[in-house]
Amino acid sequence: MKKIITATFLFICLVNFSQSKKMTYVAEVQYVDEEKFPGATVLLGNVKMMHAGAILTCKQALFYQKQNFFKALQDVVIKQGDTITQTSDYLDYDANSQQVLSWGNVVLKDPEMTLTSDTLQFDRLNQKLYYQSFATIKDATNTLKSKNGNYYLETKKFTATTRVTVVNPEHHLASNHLDYYTNSGLTYLYGPSTITNTQNDNRIYCERGFYNTKTDISYFVKEAKLYLKERTVEGDSLYYDKKRGFASATNNIQVIDTVKNFVTRGNYAEIFEEKDSLFIIKRAVAISIVEKDSTFIHGDTLVVTGIPEERIVRTYHNVKIYKSDLQGKCDSLHTDQQSGITKMFRNPVLWSDGNQITGDTIHLISDINTEQLDSLKVLNNAFIVSKDSLSIDEYNQIKGRNMFGKFIANKLDLLLVKGNAESLYYNRSEETGAIETITKEISSNIEFTLEKGQIISMKYLKSSDGKTHPPSQFPEDETTLKGFVWRAEEQPKTKNDIFSKHKGEDLPEKKEKKSSKALLRAEPKKTVKKL
Repeated sequence: MKKIITATFLFICLVNFSQSKKMTYVAEVQYVDEEKFPGATVLLGNVKMMHAGAILTCKQALFYQKQNFFKALQDVVIKQGDTITQTSDYLDYDANSQQVLSWGNVVLKDPEMTLTSDTLQFDRLNQKLYYQSFATIKDATNTLKSKNGNYYLETKKFTATTRVTVVNPEHHLASNHLDYYTNSGLTYLYGPSTITNTQNDNRIYCERGFYNTKTDISYFVKEAKLYLKERTVEGDSLYYDKKRGFASATNNIQVIDTVKNFVTRGNYAEIFEEKDSLFIIKRAVAISIVEKDSTFIHGDTLVVTGIPEERIVRTYHNVKIYKSDLQGKCDSLHTDQQSGITKMFRNPVLWSDGNQITGDTIHLISDINTEQLDSLKVLNNAFIVSKDSLSIDEYNQIKGRNMFGKFIANKLDLLLVKGNAESLYYNRSEETGAIETITKEISSNIEFTLEKGQIISMKYLKSSDGKTHPPSQFPEDETTLKGFVWRAEEQPKTKNDIFSKHKGEDLPEKKEKKSSKALLRAEPKKTVKKL
């Protein structure tokens, strides 16, 4: 039998439970209909329910007294204190467990954010919201979307999983798992994640990291990759300050020049976007890839500056070069990729086809179109030595003030010695291989033609003064020209040898430290006058 009670005043019902679970409600109309709503009291018109600091209002409701369960319908609003307000079409509230289930156009607001979803669960005991069918969260800085998520009201933290995005006017973040704090804008990434700068298309990829959406500062520690306009930066850990245009990376670093076939590696790097520069130390190496034959250049410090068309590469201290057909060593190196000129300073040495080349300064000139080695300049105290292949301590030697060479297919083909030229070479029998004569020549200028690293002809451009001796009559104290030094033990035989230290070389940590800014300003000291 249906009982209907109509009142002109608000009806107040006190539910007979313990004080901690007491529920209070008011309504314009209430009635019981056991046939349609067994065990429920039907509430109509300006329904208001109060429980444990929460106030709920709606147009219609069902209250199940035995279960201490409240079902709200139509224009549902629930408020918790002065901070949280939620609206929805429907709501179920279990007063015993303080669990709330809302569905239909759910909107929840607190001072930090606004959450919208089709379905939302609210654990009031633990002050936790969670959803499993997509939600959108907006705060002052970002808009977060995900399929699944939890929001912890006390800490203002979202844990979002599955198809997560965080978007603001400058960035788009995509991930499968992250923690986001609405009060600070801090984001912690726990799965494959990509942050894209919508203004310049720079991207960051990582599988674990931290990102401050308000300051644009990020730090990544797993599979970190930074994709800049003309560079890709990889490392075990990566720090990036977008507003300053500054990035640093640590351990197993690889910086790929996406414009040129140029790669730098090391264990600590700094990148300055506005200056278009790179500073790298700790097993630093620059790699130029040409026709599958890479050139490896190592030094204690590597600095790369300038746009790709005007790029300068500076390498400082204990510099070593390895290429299958060319090796080198010096204290510092300066490469201008626009002109194709590489300058070697302070006790430089080159090895090519069995020849050792030394001088005060060495210039290597490459063809900027083919990137093949084109020519060579050795300025002041030029010296080229090759060991006689059939002897223990006989060396063919050429020296002069300056030396100029021409390469064909990366092989030294022509050599011109200008100023105070001297040569000493051993002539062997083609049949027996025995030394037949030893020739020592002096001239202002001498031109040599080489084949497979061996001198096959020479031309004296001015009058010469020299003698050819039988081996038995050659003075023992003249077997080497003045300034002769054989440095074969310093030659890197493999690309890994460029990291080896030889006697007399300083370890990087023993040298005086210089800031990256100072090195960026530094220019190589010129040791010779332009010819």
